[in-house]
Amino acid sequence: MKQKQIAVFIFAALAAIGLSSCGGKVISRVDSGTQIDLSGNWNDTDSRLVSEEMIRESFSNPWADRFYSEHRRPPRVIIGTVLNKSEEHINTETFVKDLERNLINSGRVEFVASSSQRGEIRAERDEQALNARDPKRQRYEDAADYMLKGQINTIFDREGKEEVKFYQIELELINVESNKVSWIGQKKIKKYIARSKYKA
Repeated sequence: MKQKQIAVFIFAALAAIGLSSCGGKVISRVDSGTQIDLSGNWNDTDSRLVSEEMIRESFSNPWADRFYSEHRRPPRVIIGTVLNKSEEHINTETFVKDLERNLINSGRVEFVASSSQRGEIRAERDEQALNARDPKRQRYEDAADYMLKGQINTIFDREGKEEVKFYQIELELINVESNKVSWIGQKKIKKYIARSKYKA
């Protein structure tokens, strides 16, 4: 009986050690801007750098200056859909937010809220119209002049433990009134990944 209890104790101890070794461990905290590539997948660094470069590139095109010279005000821009056409899970909402931030921080355009945001704001205005002492005006919204849309495509090439990941990000700036494409941008990223021979 005693031997059986000892065996059960040893088994429980080994199981506890095994479970604890499966958990993650924070090695250190790093600055959020630090580039860290673990898997080779699309990550926060790709999202940040691509959005910065593509928005900067868009303003090297004369569309914004041309609009200002014609209308004497900055163009208003809204972000449309950014499609993930890759075989990899990519959180496009994070990329969209990076694009929004870089557009706003550029100081070259005015940014218009998305359709979901506008719905929430309209509901709040309606609520204020009924209940607030000093309700906001009801129907004065600035329309967007341009919509920025895009997609992320990938090509993966694998052989044994080696892999090349190719990302192609495309953005189009479309004039909302005329449907004319005012700017097309493209950014390419290629990553070479060598898996450890000891890794399954």
